[in-house]
Amino acid sequence: MTGLIHIYHGDGKGKTTCAMGLALRCAAQGQPVVIAQFLKDGTSGECRMLARLDNVTLLAANPSGKFTFAMNDAEKQQTRDALARTFQAAVDFAKREQARMLVLDEVCGAISTGMLPEQAVLDFLDHKPDGLEVVLTGRDPSDALQSRADYISEICKRRHPYDKGIAAREGIEQ
Repeated sequence: MTGLIHIYHGDGKGKTTCAMGLALRCAAQGQPVVIAQFLKDGTSGECRMLARLDNVTLLAANPSGKFTFAMNDAEKQQTRDALARTFQAAVDFAKREQARMLVLDEVCGAISTGMLPEQAVLDFLDHKPDGLEVVLTGRDPSDALQSRADYISEICKRRHPYDKGIAAREGIEQ
């Protein structure tokens, strides 16, 4: 069984939703799934539901609860440390439990904002277990990440309610 690498990226809504749908599909087949969320708290509706499944492990790290541009230097360092620990824990767990899928949600954003070292992710992708499907999401994936991907799907925003001042709604965007 060959595990491939997926990237869902772009400025549109739905990157995480696509990744979580794929994780649900895998879990429904009885396969072990590990989901790591970066710069998120793991409390969105889809995460709460997926975490109820016995074969899904969910890890999340956003210690300050803020966007990176709103963090002070101490919060940025705390976040870097937490994201590095979360990444390593997710990778270790996926390997140890022989997971079929590893979702690294918002990892592209974590890398592009300097919160997670890209080289650690690249090294993992270059040496991941053969049967492990890896899904990366977020904005601005680097050329190096994209060169390793088997699937690349760009989600483009044409219109979004946030542009009209409509905040994220429970059950729809969260």
